Amino acid sequence: MPRNLYFIESMHSTDTKVEPRDHGGGLDSAIAQWGGTRAEWVDLSTGINPLPYPAPVPPVEDWTALPDTNAQAKLDRAARSFWNVPDGADILAAPGASVLIAAMPAVFEGRYVDIPEPTYNEHRAAFLHHGWDLRDRSADLRVVVHPNNPNGHLWTQEDVNLRQVVVDESFADVRADISLISRAADPGCLVLKSFGKFWGLAGLRLGFAIGDPALIADLRGRIGPWAVSGPALRIGTAALSDKDWAEQTRARLSADATRLDKLMQARGAAQVGGTSLFRLYAVDDATQFQNHLAQHRIWSRIFPYSKTWLRLGLPGPEQWAQTEAALRA
Repeated sequence: MPRNLYFIESMHSTDTKVEPRDHGGGLDSAIAQWGGTRAEWVDLSTGINPLPYPAPVPPVEDWTALPDTNAQAKLDRAARSFWNVPDGADILAAPGASVLIAAMPAVFEGRYVDIPEPTYNEHRAAFLHHGWDLRDRSADLRVVVHPNNPNGHLWTQEDVNLRQVVVDESFADVRADISLISRAADPGCLVLKSFGKFWGLAGLRLGFAIGDPALIADLRGRIGPWAVSGPALRIGTAALSDKDWAEQTRARLSADATRLDKLMQARGAAQVGGTSLFRLYAVDDATQFQNHLAQHRIWSRIFPYSKTWLRLGLPGPEQWAQTEAALRA
């Protein structure tokens, strides 16, 4: 697979430089260029569920006291049940999957990492920062995003049957049948989970590492005590325990993704990948398409390594009319 072009490595291995990574979001910049107010814009540049889990209101003590160990244990049990974590695998909750991504290169052994791309660019940045070198063959460790962002590619058990492997399942909760969590009990394996995507609560900052107890113990020591706030412990436990909401949400996301595909296909775009939280389309000119949508206060995602790829998240219920009008204009 092609390597991303927006990372520039120095010719000198001791002086590796990494350019700032591109991400979804950045609505303030879009407003600065195209005008309007936040209330007028529909942000489809991320893969966050537009109908978030109805979070319970935390009591005052969740804000005023240090996070309770019993609350942490409840969250861990809810996570084990929801994701069918195998016996022998340990679990660590953290303030967002990004914190785990930044820390985890230090807990693995080796020098060479294989990160098939294009994919979520924080993995590459984290390993380069920790002094690893990139190699797609004979690597000491492999990192895969499953399903991949942005093309939705699904990996197999054979793809992750290595001595050391990281499986980033930040978008896997849209389908209960695709997870590779059974691999988590194996030595040298970590599976990452993000709470912000499927549950739509990115601001809660909650993520999980599940896997080899030795690796988890090392990560736990690096992150330190009280990593997850009291409100996040309570809300995360409630959401992970609500399996009916999860099933209903999967059905709604699937229907909405199909609805968006039909609109884009009518506009001449080809659906080439994605998940039911974001769709990847091929268009004649991605920058031109993004500009057209921005004129109608719709923000989308394009990529520095492709002139034709356009990624759209799903509109919320009250945002479909504006989205449909922009696509038909």
